[in-house]
Amino acid sequence: MEKPQRLHVYTGAVYDSSRWDRFALREGDIVVCTPPKTGTTWTQMLCALVVHQTPDLPLPLTRLSRWLDRLAQPVEEVAAEFEAQDFRRVIKTHTPLDGLPYDARVSYVVCGRDPRDAFLSMVDHLANLSDATQAEIAGRLGAAGGATPFPSDVDAMFALWLTKPEKPWMQDGFPWGSVFYYMSSFWKFRTLNNIHFQHYADLLDDLDGEMRRLSAFLRIPVDEARWPALVEAARFSRMRAKSGASAPGAHLGEWRDADAFFRKARLGEWREVLSPGSLALYDKLSRERLEPQLKLWLEGGRSACDPKAR
Repeated sequence: MEKPQRLHVYTGAVYDSSRWDRFALREGDIVVCTPPKTGTTWTQMLCALVVHQTPDLPLPLTRLSRWLDRLAQPVEEVAAEFEAQDFRRVIKTHTPLDGLPYDARVSYVVCGRDPRDAFLSMVDHLANLSDATQAEIAGRLGAAGGATPFPSDVDAMFALWLTKPEKPWMQDGFPWGSVFYYMSSFWKFRTLNNIHFQHYADLLDDLDGEMRRLSAFLRIPVDEARWPALVEAARFSRMRAKSGASAPGAHLGEWRDADAFFRKARLGEWREVLSPGSLALYDKLSRERLEPQLKLWLEGGRSACDPKAR
């Protein structure tokens, strides 16, 4: 089938996808591909545990698996840290597939989540940013006296996110990225053998089984003697207990409370939090912008639709 093409450069207050131009992919690399707040850190941990076959990772996750696009550190330094890793590397990105270099030697692991859950999780995320991180973002935006203000009303923020384009080629996503566009960029290439799909809800329902699927995709045999410890290390409670090592950017002081990064799943809370008008708007726009099968998968996981089913 047709291979993915790199069509756009994605830049924002904290990221720049052109940093990939100064990074050399190598055979066996694993790229964790997610919109923000759709299971990124969880997926990074799962990949790292399967690769290293021990809960005692060679580096804290926040340093082992870096967000390459993130502007907080010069890309040359990040690339050098990755280059020093003599094992399969796990690289994080929030860049859609049409902004990434595609390499058939690389494994792309995509994690999906109900967009409404992801939205509420992002609301929590923004409230937990440290003062220093907010000041950094405000400085990059050219603002003075704090981060750019957004609506304080959750329904107004939800409507803004669903209707204001983050980029000229999108229909939504402002200010932190579009789940619709992002997932669509991968969905059209879902049958490629080096793109793997997992879903947040499926991980909650059957972590062991989903980790086994990931292990099979990465062609790393399951060691049954070690496996229970790996699954246990991947649970939210264990990651929260080690939040200083696993919360992204914790080593940079990005959070008011690193433990709160793993607050809770927010699974289905949109039913009580969002207004009927917001839910109707979501239903209308999701039907217009998502392929029917993609919408089923995003909202229900593999039990609703298997991305690899032909």
